Amino acid sequence: QVQLVESGGGSVQAGGSLRLSCAASRYISSSRCMGWFRQAPGKEREGVAGIDNGGITSYADSVKGRFTISKDNAKNTLYLQMNNLKSEDTAMYYCAAGSAGRGCGVSVYAYNYWGQGTQVTVSS
Repeated sequence: QVQLVESGGGSVQAGGSLRLSCAASRYISSSRCMGWFRQAPGKEREGVAGIDNGGITSYADSVKGRFTISKDNAKNTLYLQMNNLKSEDTAMYYCAAGSAGRGCGVSVYAYNYWGQGTQVTVSS
């Protein structure tokens, strides 16, 4: 059973930065796609960023140039560095792991293990 635990969320003013972390329960970051998703109240869950087992990254257009996904395989930890945050980035952010190692992108359907989420609130 894969367990994913997010941390690093919080409240920040527009233009600020946050770094999210996701600790996985076992050695999966080097073999599977991993990604970050978010869901705002009343909206569907959407993909933010993904990284495959070769280190290839994918981003939603809305975060390109502002967010960076990375992972530390030795620590089995996934990160999301978020810069120049905007009020529209306010959401619950979820870490996810896919069953495949490549080709997952940021599609929610490619991921089948989910964390509990961490709240990010950006005030303008």
